[in-house]
Amino acid sequence: MSLEELVDEFARHVEAQTAAIWRGDPKTGNTHADRYLAAFDKLCAHGGAGRDALAVLFVHPSMDVRTTAAAFLLRHRTAEAKAVLEEAAKGEGLVAFASAQALKRWEEGTWALDPA
Repeated sequence: MSLEELVDEFARHVEAQTAAIWRGDPKTGNTHADRYLAAFDKLCAHGGAGRDALAVLFVHPSMDVRTTAAAFLLRHRTAEAKAVLEEAAKGEGLVAFASAQALKRWEEGTWALDPA
């Protein structure tokens, strides 16, 4: 699977997880979470190139996709990822809350989505 296909898979499953959550279907949501986590692991297996490929999602039309990619890339693309999360955190709702929490964990030093 190419880097672009893995990035597409990551985005597709983030969106599907969000849709499942809004439908009140956590089991399906968890399945999609497992799939985007697997796509992230495969991207990481390509080192910096895989992580850089994921950064294209910083401008994805879906805020959920943008912020999830940013949360995962805080260590690798810190300034860009923080900018995405800070913008989202200004809003309201679950995405804003999750973005603020990711930033808080980063600042506390407890963030661990992609350890070195």
